[in-house]
Amino acid sequence: MTAITVLVIAVALIAVVTLAKAVRIVPQQRQDVVERLGKYKRTLNPGLNLLVPFIDAVRTKVDMREQVVSFPPQPVITSDNLVVSIDTVLYFKVVDSVRATYEISNFLQAIEQLTVTTLRNVIGSLDLERALTSREEINRHLSGVLDETTGRWGIKVTRVEIKAIEPPPSIRDSMEKQMRAERDRRAAILNAEGHKQSQILTAEGEKQAAVLRADGDRQARILQAEGQAKAIRTVFDAIHQANPSQKVLAYQYLQALPQIANGTANKVWIVPAELTKALEGMGGALGGLSQMVGDAPSPEASDGASAVEREAAEAAQAAAAAAQQIHDEVRVAEAQVTGGQQQGLPAPEPVSPASLVEDPADQRERG
Repeated sequence: MTAITVLVIAVALIAVVTLAKAVRIVPQQRQDVVERLGKYKRTLNPGLNLLVPFIDAVRTKVDMREQVVSFPPQPVITSDNLVVSIDTVLYFKVVDSVRATYEISNFLQAIEQLTVTTLRNVIGSLDLERALTSREEINRHLSGVLDETTGRWGIKVTRVEIKAIEPPPSIRDSMEKQMRAERDRRAAILNAEGHKQSQILTAEGEKQAAVLRADGDRQARILQAEGQAKAIRTVFDAIHQANPSQKVLAYQYLQALPQIANGTANKVWIVPAELTKALEGMGGALGGLSQMVGDAPSPEASDGASAVEREAAEAAQAAAAAAQQIHDEVRVAEAQVTGGQQQGLPAPEPVSPASLVEDPADQRERG
């Protein structure tokens, strides 16, 4: 009974092991290479697959997904004899699992060594500055060489990227100084150009402002001259239309005398002794001028003649008082200068307001 039990257990174990070796489940995106008695038999695709127990065996399990491999930094010498360290990243996928298994023993190591040698050939033909600025060109060259070589191994290189190019520390310091100097030069140039443009704009603005001020001054002077000319024509026309008499002209003169006497710049007044005769001469001159233009007033001005005569009489009285005051001041000043030793000017005859507004022709007739 014991022997039979052991035999049954052994048969069951053999059946289980046989079933396990006969049934193979392959996951998605993987292929298994099967050998029969050491010779390639077939490739198992994803799913349930049956094998001959103890005769068929799985040689390799190949991952068909795209893979990413980052290689360690490699020292590379450029054409100008500078050693740079370059990091690369490789993207590839297996397209033929049979060739990837039998054409090369370790395709990943082969790809790494091929990448390093190709990179050294490419970088060796470039100087440092071009190597730093030609990454796209280096990537395309590496991709072409690797894809052509790894195609025999059933591998497709999809992309090669230069992750970093590290020059020596001394070269980095020199490059930083060079870039700093270049940036300082550009900043100085931009600052000078901005200052130049600012000065140009300021000069143009001052020029336009000066032109506009000169134009405004010219127009203002033209308008002022035109206004003065118009005012003179208006006064001239009004005088001719009003036809003023001698009394009106004498009245206007007497109105101006207090303003002349009140001037702040008048320091010395020379008053003639015969002030009455001087006023008579002035009245005679004004009378002659009025006779030249016609002494008879116009009908429009006859209504206000009486009012004008009254105002003329009042102005004459004010002018006579001002003249008498000025004469007294002159006498006092003369007495102070001579110290009372010399005889002063003879006192003028009193001036009556009526004599200032009286017609000089009548005075001559009475004289």
